[in-house]
Amino acid sequence: MDKGETEEQPNNPLHGVRLKDILLYLEKKYGWEELGELVNIRCFQLDPSIGSSLKFLRRTPWARNKVEQLYLTSKRSHPGVLSNWKRKGEEGA
Repeated sequence: MDKGETEEQPNNPLHGVRLKDILLYLEKKYGWEELGELVNIRCFQLDPSIGSSLKFLRRTPWARNKVEQLYLTSKRSHPGVLSNWKRKGEEGA
């Protein structure tokens, strides 16, 4: 990694976190039904999947922002949960 890359967003809490990882975390934490209630978007309510959600969120900045804010709020209330969850997920891979 280039030194310039790490200096670009030193205060961005989402820097280096993939949208797919955010979705997997939120789906595991809340489930699709509750996620659809927390963030009122159809891709969480009608036949939800990670793939369709990723496609929609990558094309819809306002929805992506809501999902990222939910992730940040969730992470603040349970610090370290994502890193523990990712480690568990990586063990099974």
